[in-house]
Amino acid sequence: MQDRRTAFSTGLFGALMLLGAVVIIVDATRLPDESSAMGPAAMPVMVAVLLGAVGIGLLVQAKIRLPGAPRAELPGAWWRVVALVAVLLAFALLLPLVGYVLTATGLFVGAALLLGAPRRWVLLAYGWALAAAVFFVFDRLIGLSLPSGPWGF
Repeated sequence: MQDRRTAFSTGLFGALMLLGAVVIIVDATRLPDESSAMGPAAMPVMVAVLLGAVGIGLLVQAKIRLPGAPRAELPGAWWRVVALVAVLLAFALLLPLVGYVLTATGLFVGAALLLGAPRRWVLLAYGWALAAAVFFVFDRLIGLSLPSGPWGF
């Protein structure tokens, strides 16, 4: 059973997702209209609809669970939030210097460890494989360049 803080956070996150969906839809309607069947707004609108659906689902889930949720205190929760923000800032600062694959691997490993993943070397391999796969798909296949860093990846 979820505690009150978790249920409230779920609802808050759902509301933020719903707000994000509305912002995306409003921005997508401002894109120039083209004569083709699928204009430039098609993909952002699809993503916004999915984002909004998940946000509504989270809001409904929080509404159901919040009244009966017990109060509970999570030890060490604040330092984890601060550490996650530090990991995200390190990712943003190091991305142009070190490149996407290494910084994304660090982000994955750091976030996973802070969220309770077991401390195994396999975690590093998963992070590197995921970052390398994303880099390959976006940079090489789609052509959206990601920062490659001094080593070319």
